[in-house]
Amino acid sequence: MAAKDDRGRAGEQRAAAYLQDCGYRIIDRNWRHREGELDIVAARRRDLVVVEVKTRRTEWFGHPFAAVDLRRRDRLWRLACAWVVAHPEAARGLRLRLDLIGITGEDPATAVLEHLEDLR
Repeated sequence: MAAKDDRGRAGEQRAAAYLQDCGYRIIDRNWRHREGELDIVAARRRDLVVVEVKTRRTEWFGHPFAAVDLRRRDRLWRLACAWVVAHPEAARGLRLRLDLIGITGEDPATAVLEHLEDLR
């Protein structure tokens, strides 16, 4: 389990660096709530973006995006709304959006990174 956790943390670090390179400002990471955790909260232009990061060694068990089914997506939206309630000043005037980042490969630092914006 420790190797999986390390891979997940490395994937989140890579995703955060990618987002910053794309002009996003990272506001929060690994925000915990009683219903779960948000990997990354970022802002760019007029958007407040909650980013779920899925890191996989292979697609043997499916694409990383496939891990975010409707039930998980609903939970992420609830968590995003809870984050907004807890941080009203940071969210003021911004449109809330949910994105996914999938990272597939042995080494998260060099793996394929895919960014799916505005998941509804």
